[in-house]
Amino acid sequence: MKETSSDLTGRLIRVARFPRLRSLAWSGDHLYAARGYELVRARIQAPSGGVTWQPVAGFRPALRRRLSVINGLTARLFRDGFHALAVLPSGGLIAAVPGAMVTLRPGETEFRRTHTILRGTRPLHITAVPGGAIFWGEYFDNPAREEVHIYASTDAGDTWSVAYTFPKGAIRHIHNIVHDPWGDCLWVLTGDYGDECRILRAACDFSRVEAVLQGKQQARAVAAIPTDDGLYFSSDTPLEPNYIYRLDRQESLLQVAPISSSSIYGCRVGSRVFFSTMVEPSEVNRDRHVRLYGGDSGTGSAPGWHLLLAWQKDRWPMGLFQYGNAVMPDGSNTTPFLALTTVAVRSDDMVTSLYSVGS
Repeated sequence: MKETSSDLTGRLIRVARFPRLRSLAWSGDHLYAARGYELVRARIQAPSGGVTWQPVAGFRPALRRRLSVINGLTARLFRDGFHALAVLPSGGLIAAVPGAMVTLRPGETEFRRTHTILRGTRPLHITAVPGGAIFWGEYFDNPAREEVHIYASTDAGDTWSVAYTFPKGAIRHIHNIVHDPWGDCLWVLTGDYGDECRILRAACDFSRVEAVLQGKQQARAVAAIPTDDGLYFSSDTPLEPNYIYRLDRQESLLQVAPISSSSIYGCRVGSRVFFSTMVEPSEVNRDRHVRLYGGDSGTGSAPGWHLLLAWQKDRWPMGLFQYGNAVMPDGSNTTPFLALTTVAVRSDDMVTSLYSVGS
């Protein structure tokens, strides 16, 4: 791992390292993470970042996956384990595992399958809004450009129904649904080509959906971070150079900083916003390093943003054993710490690291 030199980098200090642990979601000062199909939680305490992991619950998959998840390489090959998590105000949990949405009620210790995913293996993210609704969007290859659904639950994940449908031919799939508490809305990100690339603003009950950006690769995004001054997002295109953008509250778009490759994860720690890149080679994306960029929200120019960390892709083939990446958890983080999980990189494959973000 290499740290670059900048003022902000000097204040980004790794305080803990947890092998074979995948970070999933923040809930205040609690961080949820998974070891395969076992979910754990820790309260992250300032100023030391002291961590004690406590078991929360597990999911019992099919026998084949109970075997493949034991080994790190086969777990990567079969995309085993928890991949997304939403923490509800009640303390209940909604998660995505290969082929299913699963639910944990408060006081339970084993997740229940509540929805079987028939197209694709799992959504990339799950979003819970303060009113109690939970949303996720279909993410599958979709070569025929069939209609694509957004699913919702209003009973803590016990049942699911279609909340909104993109008609046949409109989009390929849904990358993310992000709740924006400042705008009292949802941001829906779709891909992958031409007019399929959209950043849409929706009412929290999907009674209204409108395109804000559409029709270009720079509107092809997965990671989006709302702040009081607007929406920060990073582009996810193998066809053009990638950038971090800010869409302000007046819908003015600003190109904030260039990044080295496609980006699908981001997070916020206090006033600072972070995005990671992945190793996904193309004619444009030639970088063999996963990189982390960060800057202060409200900083509208490249000098306010910095390359902070970098990890080299490991030797295992990407098509089978995953692209190099730095996964950052969803949810609301009230601590001064940045959590991320590096995947398919040298020395730190499937390692969750905790960094102190200085003031």
